[in-house]
Amino acid sequence: MRTVHIENDYAVAPERLWAVATSYDALAEIMQGLTVFQGLPSGRARTGQKLEIMVSLFGRLPAQPYVIEILECDDDRRVMQASEQGAGVKSWHHTLSVTETATGSRLSDHIQIEAGLLTPVFVLWARYLYQARHKPREKLLQSWQY
Repeated sequence: MRTVHIENDYAVAPERLWAVATSYDALAEIMQGLTVFQGLPSGRARTGQKLEIMVSLFGRLPAQPYVIEILECDDDRRVMQASEQGAGVKSWHHTLSVTETATGSRLSDHIQIEAGLLTPVFVLWARYLYQARHKPREKLLQSWQY
């Protein structure tokens, strides 16, 4: 198992960042060009949800089954934990948190990945993916209505 930790700061209130970070609609928009989701619901993540979706990298590779279980989505603490698997990943445990900073807020992604021999490849993908979300999320935060 390997771990990836990414932090990005945003010049918005933590409540606004949390609303975007836990929205499936925002996720689909932020991921455009990187990953296409089939079967992703609308609305926000909720504790206890189990999503059985299909994912396609870049929208060009064949869609693969993927399961996301929302273990915790705590609006008061602004912490979400999800357990994911599929598309070659045995275990992808993701903890997302939003904290207040002097200039706005910080989104922290902590991901533990197990994918057998392909773990190093998925670690590289996770680092790229979570950093690539930053600029589209910044843009979305300027116009997002929640």
